[in-house]
Amino acid sequence: MLGFDRITFNPRIMTGQACIRGMRIPVSLVVNLVANGKPVEEILEEYPALEPEDIKQSLLYASWLTKEKVYAIGGAAKIG
Repeated sequence: MLGFDRITFNPRIMTGQACIRGMRIPVSLVVNLVANGKPVEEILEEYPALEPEDIKQSLLYASWLTKEKVYAIGGAAKIG
């Protein structure tokens, strides 16, 4: 999936949420921690199984998810 080799999906782990390398650490948790100002060093201390590249890919994946396309249909814009 677009070079996100550390982002995994498994219906048996966290009900299929995007997780880090098959662990029970959701991408959403990592993104939330960063968004709320938690330094990467502290995240790595609190979650020793994580690696710096896991955090980077979590942010890149979140960025990829937010890409929106706007389509002009009959004079109105539709976001999809």
